[in-house]
Amino acid sequence: MTRATASRAAAPAASSDTTDAPDALRSSRRRALAAGAAALLAPWAGAARAADPARPIEWVVGYAAGGGSDVVARILAEPLSKSLGQPIVITNKPGAATNIAADYAARSKDTGNLLFSADFATLAANPALFRKLSYDAEKDFAPVGLLVRFPLILVVGNQVPARDWKGFAAWAKAQPGSVTYASAGPGSPHHLAMELLRDRAGLDMTHVPYRGAAPAMVDLMGGQVPCMFVDSASGYQYIASGKFRAIGVASLQRAPTMPEIPTLAEQGLKDFEASAWQGLVAPAATPPATVARFSQALVEALNSAPVRARLQALGVEPLPGTPAQMSAFAKRERERWGTLIRARDIHVD
Repeated sequence: MTRATASRAAAPAASSDTTDAPDALRSSRRRALAAGAAALLAPWAGAARAADPARPIEWVVGYAAGGGSDVVARILAEPLSKSLGQPIVITNKPGAATNIAADYAARSKDTGNLLFSADFATLAANPALFRKLSYDAEKDFAPVGLLVRFPLILVVGNQVPARDWKGFAAWAKAQPGSVTYASAGPGSPHHLAMELLRDRAGLDMTHVPYRGAAPAMVDLMGGQVPCMFVDSASGYQYIASGKFRAIGVASLQRAPTMPEIPTLAEQGLKDFEASAWQGLVAPAATPPATVARFSQALVEALNSAPVRARLQALGVEPLPGTPAQMSAFAKRERERWGTLIRARDIHVD
């Protein structure tokens, strides 16, 4: 018999003992019994809430509504909701390079009805970029599966003479310390990809951070900055329309969504790889059976033709896989980018 069961069983017996007692005595005993029951149940008061298929699932996104991460979540929420038989509500908690959303998800007691879009920043870069985090990227989340990859493309403004990687490298090396590059912000995949490029190619360039990719691309098109890495979702439309020029994709293979753009690796920058990516996690205490249920529904959604078509239209690649595969991938990314961040002494706090 559990403690809770014992306290419920004790109540009728006590009540029968006080049938003929004065009102004050009966009231006193009832208060004592209530206090005892509360004390016995106290250890469970702050416990994690189990999965409840009758309640909606909250899907937390660490970026503002309308951005690429938000759009991906909303594309996938519909088929996941149908598969799981539960409504899914998207909650946007932007700010602090996803740390606000990550803290909220890590501390949630709703273990069974909460999902979180944990990305490159949350799981790979932030543990090295920030001296102190309120969450542990490895221990506070249960991986459900990878979502998508955003290929990164090295681009230049139309005033830059370079048209391929060799031309770009020669152009940049001819003016050491004078070339600037834009990024979507300090510690963003766009920033770190360029730092990796500088490290690998020995380029002396100056970082100009922006608050998001959109304003950075505006200045790239206007000639205020000559180059940057753009993600496929936000930048490809401008490449296709000739607003700026693609030098190469930072993937080992050409991106299926833009096969006409060669990779930097095939142009001579051997094994160069960098991308923005997203995965789906749950709070660490989520029951394994619930994580498996989420994972199966996610893989089915990412493999469905309608979802793949919508993601391809955004210029992103679906990454269906298992929780174990996501865990191994995130660990490799955390080690790889952490080494670069520490070597170049990059911090954002």
